[in-house]
Amino acid sequence: MTHSAPQGTADTGVSVDSREVLFERRGRLGVITLNRPRAVNALTAGMVGQLLEQLTAWADDDGVATVLVQGAGDRGLCAGGDIVAIYRDMLEGGERTARFWATEYRVNSLIARYPKPYVALMDGLVLGGGVGISAHGSVRVVTERTRTGMPETTIGFAPDVGGTFLLSRAPGETGTHAGLTGAHLDGADALYLGLASHFVPSEKLPALVAALEHEPAEAAVGRYSTEAPPSALQEQRDWIDACYSADDAGDIVRRLRGYEGGGRDKASQAADAIEAKSPTSVKVTLAALRRVKGRTLDEALAQEYRTGLRFLEAPDFREGIRAQVVDKDRNPRWNPATLADVAPEQVERFFEPLGSRELDLRGVDPQLKEPDHD
Repeated sequence: MTHSAPQGTADTGVSVDSREVLFERRGRLGVITLNRPRAVNALTAGMVGQLLEQLTAWADDDGVATVLVQGAGDRGLCAGGDIVAIYRDMLEGGERTARFWATEYRVNSLIARYPKPYVALMDGLVLGGGVGISAHGSVRVVTERTRTGMPETTIGFAPDVGGTFLLSRAPGETGTHAGLTGAHLDGADALYLGLASHFVPSEKLPALVAALEHEPAEAAVGRYSTEAPPSALQEQRDWIDACYSADDAGDIVRRLRGYEGGGRDKASQAADAIEAKSPTSVKVTLAALRRVKGRTLDEALAQEYRTGLRFLEAPDFREGIRAQVVDKDRNPRWNPATLADVAPEQVERFFEPLGSRELDLRGVDPQLKEPDHD
């Protein structure tokens, strides 16, 4: 949500409102506004390229003490990547998408090691790629309006933008549950999972942004943050941990179906959700979460790039986007059709090295601090 309108025009004379991402200096605050409100600020290749360039410049700018990222409009920070553009590119071979992801993942890595406070206003919808440009930052603000998550299995894909890294570090098996079901999470759940750091009522966001123009980030956010409501995921840890500790997706579904303790109905609903997703995506996501434990963010991003390029070649990603946002029939025809039909060797192929196409993040500014993963 934008909390004060940018003024003026770009140097080219183009109206500010026509640009997909806006950059401003307000006092000692560098403000990034994602500016595609009709698309809930979904990220394009051009946007992530501009983000990488501007964030790199502000990292070395002594006049900028804090960086803020927010979304235009009132629907949310960012609904993810522009999957319609990805769908069209897949029909032509997917090379533009591969380049888009390579730049996007560099942005994610840069945010995680940023040398200055990076404040993300995770108000409204924050999904997929929106998590990547927010949850790796040092100050991640959610509100009572927040609806976040990694819904990639719904469209025949798997969590990326460092999502596997984040979910693998969540308490118990809550991250596994969130990754396999693609559930939308509220602000309290985001805090519990480790995707966010502060809860601020949405009505206080304009005052917070104004304070950030001249105050240290931690002091300003600390003053406006309040205690979050209870997390539903935290309260459901018993059945989540019991059912999701298996390393086979079929076993997880069977445990969910057969759970007899408190939360039995929730467990059954989770099983229904998983079985509606792409079976290939579910199995690859589970394998990715297990493999990334104990790894760095950059290692997770490299693995996600590997699986991502393989998804571009596989049928379910195209089919999932078709069903959800192109034809909108909400009736994807997955291939293979069931978890039992996805062979272990099919999953393994998603993780095979890419050779010369491996993602190389060494170009992320070496002067920047190493990511703090604690």
